[in-house]
Amino acid sequence: MDRVIAGIEFTAAAFIGAVAADVFVSVVLRYAFGVSIPDSYDIGRMLLGILIFWGIAATSYRGAHITVDLLWSACGPRAKRAIDVFATLVLLFVVAVHSLMLFEKVYSTYLDNVLTYDLHLPTWPFFAVAWGGDLAAVILIAVRARNFISGRGAP
Repeated sequence: MDRVIAGIEFTAAAFIGAVAADVFVSVVLRYAFGVSIPDSYDIGRMLLGILIFWGIAATSYRGAHITVDLLWSACGPRAKRAIDVFATLVLLFVVAVHSLMLFEKVYSTYLDNVLTYDLHLPTWPFFAVAWGGDLAAVILIAVRARNFISGRGAP
């Protein structure tokens, strides 16, 4: 499982690099040479969306996202476990519904043949890669929920 998580984290990191490179090169070309990369804005925002969804997958499994543990820290071990199970199941439900809606967006974008402005690239592959990150988050949160319910705790 650690190799899968490492792969997901590497994917998120690669998209961070891609977004940073896109922004850096676009700014240098615009201000130094007065030219722009065709579809830089469209590609940059789609890469940012991909980054966000793969980042959700990377943080959800380990519980590395931002939490407020005021109530949790004041509870005993049984209540802490109950809160962890409840919170993980709510997160699983929300991310699963979101993943379903994002898949519908991928499919409708494919059917509508939505293209970028300059290069006329299809946008649905970008949406599909983002959905892959969302689907990875659903799977990892389900594994986390199973671990909490079975009593093995957090990874």
